[in-house]
Amino acid sequence: MRADGVLTTVDVEAEHQRLAKQTFSEAGVPAQRARTIPGAALDVLPRLTDGHYDLVFCDGDKREYSDYLKEALRLLRPGGVVAFDNALWHDKVADSAQRDEETVAIRELGRTLVEAEGLLPVLLPVGDGLLAAKKIWIPE
Repeated sequence: MRADGVLTTVDVEAEHQRLAKQTFSEAGVPAQRARTIPGAALDVLPRLTDGHYDLVFCDGDKREYSDYLKEALRLLRPGGVVAFDNALWHDKVADSAQRDEETVAIRELGRTLVEAEGLLPVLLPVGDGLLAAKKIWIPE
């Protein structure tokens, strides 16, 4: 993170927020360098500043991943990265017979990132998968 950077985290779980603040403090991260915002991602993200972020990491409701992507593209600077956790979803994404809502949503997100102009996607098969895309440009 750059010297003037601020880590912003959004979470509906108050306990997660409390633990994040405690961990940042214990790690010596100055309070002004880490901002915790309580709430649901799709309620909070629209209120954040356009083009102000270098990285948007998504690990929420898988059925909302496409909506997170729309918000992330608005929030990211050119060259910024959006990343999605659980991109392999317990090895279900590659199995076309798996049709539950979460699996379908993640599968569609992968297709969207591959087909999108202005994004350079990569799927890392680590853990349960990390799907990331660098914002090169987004056509108007």
